[in-house]
Amino acid sequence: MALNHVGVAAINLVAALLSIPVIAAGIWLSAQVDSACVQLLQWPLIGLGVAVLAVGLAGFVAAFWRLPWVLLAYFVGMLLLVVALACLAVFVFVVTTGASGRRVPSRAFLEYDIDDFSGWLRGRVDEPGRWEQIKTCLAASPVCSDVNQTYATAQDLFSASWLTPLQSGCCKPPTRCGYTFVTPIFWISPISAAADPDCTAWSNDQAQLCYSCASCKAGLLQNLRREWRRADLILVVATVALLAVYALGCYAFRTAKTDELFRRYRQGYT
Repeated sequence: MALNHVGVAAINLVAALLSIPVIAAGIWLSAQVDSACVQLLQWPLIGLGVAVLAVGLAGFVAAFWRLPWVLLAYFVGMLLLVVALACLAVFVFVVTTGASGRRVPSRAFLEYDIDDFSGWLRGRVDEPGRWEQIKTCLAASPVCSDVNQTYATAQDLFSASWLTPLQSGCCKPPTRCGYTFVTPIFWISPISAAADPDCTAWSNDQAQLCYSCASCKAGLLQNLRREWRRADLILVVATVALLAVYALGCYAFRTAKTDELFRRYRQGYT
């Protein structure tokens, strides 16, 4: 009987430890410039991870000290958390489906169109006043200054296949606008500017650049999509593992209760 309860406690401790990759994924997202500016997915991840950790530790204590009502609350709470994690994983997968960059002539990097992304993601950056906050955050980051320091010539920039979507969309004018390269963040406007709003939105002001362009929003969303997919993979693995551990814990708890009933029966209490 004691061994069964120790087994349940150990399983609950494993469930608590499975919160670590979920919390780590949230912290990793917080360290990314785009996610830090948008602040969408990292806090639900961290919040759910902390909740799983707290409930798992409560289940460990309840099993180790044989507190049946607390243990029952643990099973109910953990089931709700597993469902919440699964729902979040499915949601992230759905809103990040699709969206791929477009190749442009004589360029190794890709450019992006905001219409290729889900309506929910677009809505998060198009909310009134929301983009102004994100734009200010991006301008204060080293995203574009890094581009300026890394690529000295036009050929260096044009052949940069590892240019991030955020840098491609925010730190230079769209290729279709026909701007002439001077430095990665300083361009000469064509004599006849295109009617495209992004072409007129570009500014050589280091605080402006293309932060007001739709291409910048698209680059930001593509960066988010890549990072969210990685975090979602961790979330799916952690959720499946947590579900397996939860099922194992239920089985161990049921076995422990069966052993207890059998012991009472043998002692004549039934």
